[in-house]
Amino acid sequence: MSDASASPTSAPAPTLRLHWSGISDVGRVRKDNQDSGYAGPWLLTVCDGVGGAMRGDIASSVALQQLRKLDEEPPGALEADELLGRVGGALHRAHDRIGEVVDEEPALNGTSTTATVLHFDGRQVGVGHIGDSRAYLLREGEISRLTSDHTFVQSLIDEGRISEAESRVHPHRNLILKAVDGIHEAEPDLFVVALQAGDRLLVCSDGATASLDDEDLRSILGEGTPDFAAVELVRRSLEAGSSDNVTCLVADVLDEAGAAERAEALADLQPMVVGAATDVRRRPHRTPLPAGLFRGRSDTGEQPAVEAPLPDDLPADAHAIPSDPIDPETARYAPRPPRRFAWLRRLLAALVVVGLGWIGVAAAWSWTQDQYYVGEVDGTVHIFRGIDFSLPGMELSEPYEATNVTLDRLPGYVADGVRSGVAADDLADARTIVENLAEQMSSGQADGPSDGQGG
Repeated sequence: MSDASASPTSAPAPTLRLHWSGISDVGRVRKDNQDSGYAGPWLLTVCDGVGGAMRGDIASSVALQQLRKLDEEPPGALEADELLGRVGGALHRAHDRIGEVVDEEPALNGTSTTATVLHFDGRQVGVGHIGDSRAYLLREGEISRLTSDHTFVQSLIDEGRISEAESRVHPHRNLILKAVDGIHEAEPDLFVVALQAGDRLLVCSDGATASLDDEDLRSILGEGTPDFAAVELVRRSLEAGSSDNVTCLVADVLDEAGAAERAEALADLQPMVVGAATDVRRRPHRTPLPAGLFRGRSDTGEQPAVEAPLPDDLPADAHAIPSDPIDPETARYAPRPPRRFAWLRRLLAALVVVGLGWIGVAAAWSWTQDQYYVGEVDGTVHIFRGIDFSLPGMELSEPYEATNVTLDRLPGYVADGVRSGVAADDLADARTIVENLAEQMSSGQADGPSDGQGG
C-alpha cells in the first residue's frame, strides 16, 4: 500500500472540495448504536462509544457535538501546525465535555469513545486519531490506511509477533489502549495528509474493519458514488459477519472540473449526522456499579468480558472488555412474578368502572325526566314526560297528562305531526301546544288537559 501521509508542499494546491456521504447501522447483534458520525464540507469524523452498560452512545454523541464545530471554512490556507492545532483543540474540548457529563451523572463513570477526525482546509486534511476507528485513502486504485489502531493486538502486529489475519481472531483483539474518557488525557495521533483531485477518503468504525480487510475496502471504495460506496461497505460488513455497529463515511476529493460535473449532486448536499448522535435517549439513572466490578473500559461494543487470562506483557493502562451485568432490553421484557392480591386490585378496578357507569346512567335518566313532548295514545293527544325515543326493552318516556283533543278532529297534516311527536321546551310549553291543537279542532272546543292522569 502506498504511504499518503507526506506533508503538503510549500506551494498550495488548487482549491479542492469534498463530495461526501455517510451511513450508520446498529448491526445484527447489538441492541443500541454506540457509533456517531459526521460528514460535512470541512470535516469527516467517526466516534465509536466504549462502555456497554456505561452508555458509550452518550460518550460518542457528546464528543461529536464538540468535534463538529470544526466544520467551518478555515480562514484561508493553513499551515500544518495551525490545522493540527484546531484538531487537537477540538479533541481536548471533547475530552473535557465528557468529563463534565460524567461529573453530572456519576452512573456514566467508565464511558469513553474513540475519535477519528479529518479536518479539511481545501488542499489537505489534518488528522486526529484516538482508539481503533480508522481512516483510509484510496488514490489511483491503491488504498492506504492513514491511522494506526491504539489496541493491544496492533502493538503485537507492529512488533512482528502476529499477522493482520491473526489479529482478527486474537482473544484480546478488543482491548484498546487509548480512548477519550474525560479522565485520562489521551495524546492523539496528529498529522497532515496532502490531497489531490480524484482521491477518495473513508472514515469508519471497527464494525467495518473487523470483517473487511484492506483488499475488500479497496474493491468496494473503487466503485460508484460516495452514497453507493458507503451503503455497500455497511452491507458487505454485515454480510461478512460483523457483530458490531457499523458506521462508514466516504468522501470524494474534487477539483473545479470535478465539482462542475457533479454540480447537481453538490447543490443539494447538506452536512450529515449519523448514528447515536442523531437521537440520544437517556435511560433512567442507574446505581453506580461497585468499584472493581469491571476491570476498566471496554471495546467499542457490548461484548462479554474476555475469558482468556490477560498476557503478562499487557500495557498497564489496557483493560479487558467489561460485560453488561443486566441487559436493559432483557430486563425490560423478562417474566416477572405475579403481584400479590392481584385479584383484589382487579375487583376494585371493576367496581370503580361499574360505579362510574351507574352514575352516568342515573344522571342521564334524571335529565330525561325534565323533558316533555306532545304525542298520542289511542287517537287522543297526550303530554309525555321523557324523550321520544326507546331502547330495546326500555322506554324513555311515559304519558304524563291526557287531553280531550282527538286526532280525528284535527287536520290530517297536524294529526300526522302529533303522531310523530311534537317537542316542547318544558311542561308549560307542552300545555301551550295542546291549547293550540284544541283551537284547530274541526268543531267544538277541547277542555284542555284532564285531571284524571295529571302528575
